[in-house]
Amino acid sequence: MANTFEDLECWQRCNELKIFLKENLLMKLPNSERFELHSQILRASRSATANIAEGWGRYHYKENIKYLYNARGSVAEILDHALEARSWQYITDDTLEEIRSGTTRCIQVINGYIRYLRKTNEEK
Repeated sequence: MANTFEDLECWQRCNELKIFLKENLLMKLPNSERFELHSQILRASRSATANIAEGWGRYHYKENIKYLYNARGSVAEILDHALEARSWQYITDDTLEEIRSGTTRCIQVINGYIRYLRKTNEEK
C-alpha cells in the first residue's frame, strides 16, 4: 500500500500529464483563450491529481473509488479540450497524439487502481 498519494502510479501519471500540458499546450494558446480554454485545461489537469489525492485520504474504499471516477472524468475532459485546441490549430497533430497517449495511460492506470481497491475489499 502507498505511504502517500504521491506513491500511487495513477497520481504520478496524471501529474506527468499536467506538466506536459503546461509545457506543450498551455503555453501555445493565444491570449484570447487565457480565460477560456487555458483555464479549462489547467483546472481539469489539476482536478485529476487533486481527486486522486483526496480519494487516497478517505477512509472507506468506496469513497476513494468515487474520487477516482472524478479523476478519470477530468482526464477525459483534458482530451476533449486538446481536441478542441487541435481543431483551432493551436497545437500540432503530434502534440495531440502525445496528449491522447497520456490520457489513455492515465485512464488505464486509474482503472487498474479501482480494480485493485475492489478486489482487495472483496478479499476481506
